[in-house]
Amino acid sequence: MKPAPLFSAFTLLLAAYVFAAPPARAQTPDPLTQALDRKARAVEPQVIAWRRDIHAHPELSNREYRTAALVAEHLRSLGLEVRTGVAHTGVVGVLRGGKPGPVVALRADMDALPVTERVDVPFASTVRTEYNGQEVGVMHACGHDTHTAILMGVAQVLADVKDDLPGTVVFLFQPAEEGAPAGEEGGAALMLKEGAFDDPRPEAAFGLHVAPAWEAGQIAYRPGGEMASSDGLHIKVKGRQTHGAYPWGGIDPIVTAAQIVTALQTIPSRQLDVTVAPAIVTVGSIHGGVRGNIIPDEVEMTGTIRAFDTEMQKDLHRRIRRTAEKIAESAGATAEVNIRIGYPVTYNDPDLAREMDATLRRVAGDANVLEAPRQMGAEDFSYYAREVPGLFFFLGIRAPGAPLEEYAPNHSPLFKVDERALVTGVRALSHLAVDYMRMHPSAE
Repeated sequence: MKPAPLFSAFTLLLAAYVFAAPPARAQTPDPLTQALDRKARAVEPQVIAWRRDIHAHPELSNREYRTAALVAEHLRSLGLEVRTGVAHTGVVGVLRGGKPGPVVALRADMDALPVTERVDVPFASTVRTEYNGQEVGVMHACGHDTHTAILMGVAQVLADVKDDLPGTVVFLFQPAEEGAPAGEEGGAALMLKEGAFDDPRPEAAFGLHVAPAWEAGQIAYRPGGEMASSDGLHIKVKGRQTHGAYPWGGIDPIVTAAQIVTALQTIPSRQLDVTVAPAIVTVGSIHGGVRGNIIPDEVEMTGTIRAFDTEMQKDLHRRIRRTAEKIAESAGATAEVNIRIGYPVTYNDPDLAREMDATLRRVAGDANVLEAPRQMGAEDFSYYAREVPGLFFFLGIRAPGAPLEEYAPNHSPLFKVDERALVTGVRALSHLAVDYMRMHPSAE
């Protein structure tokens, strides 16, 4: 990702000769490449219009009925094979090119968040609905409206060059990336379970996520582990209730829980090799007792576990169980540890990332393709990237030159987007699909 060290002029010339890129990628863009850019710019106003329409009508996870209908209607108008109702509201479109070649998957997520919008734009959301028994506002506070609009634009661009397309594209419009409602399945895992990668099966998958950390026109990604795994943690410490003035008459689960919380923090900092990858164990809630002079029977804790390495993730789980159970045992209490497996590590296949780096640089320019730091957030694109090699990148949405403090982070009611970024997303996904096909012509 970073420029190679400088060597002598002779060495550079020799390297350029030995490692020269294929002519199609090193010379003046060919007609198909030029057509992708021309058509991306032509569809830009419609992409912005789609984005604003979806933004004004946000829908929560597994309830993306209107958005799915809009997407399906558009894909059918382009002549794609369309399946609806995948993973509740997901839409899968298949575009078969006029020439033989590999199958590439492109993914966008469609769901919004239970957030009340505070951005002053004409298309701001005024939608309200019920979530977990409460009335809430609904907002595209994570930019999934832009993802959906961008991929709709990509479908338009690639359908327009269908006869020259050397392969097949599977468009995945996915619900519930933010997590399915309680008691429901959803998201990428359910999309795969219900056949999103079946007939045809992709050989590579690409996706993006907008982020204000970078400016519009910039792209950032990281080979290997880019976003953390995310597992839920629930620990119930059981003691024996007694009077707060006579703690020896029972077993105090509150003191035991406090010892467990402290000890859990030493697992990442003292028991794991931090040179391999970072990891986090966070306890976000503790509940126990009803008044100050009663030691309760039990305490419940919930939290999250984050890691960037699959083996480290498994090791973390073992150590968390051992730590909680042994500390509780030493106090005469018990600890029931329940770890809910969540999203895997979002892993960018290093070979695929290396292969497609030139494509991203051609789209955005060398200076605008940056190395992304590891993100402790999680993404369920990770499920697709476990099935086939994947590349997931960040698309900058901050106005060029604007200070970062003027742009709220994802999930904020003040989250906003510089819409000049959208055409970069359309171009990037379109070129990634076509370039991958061209670089793998022997695939069927």
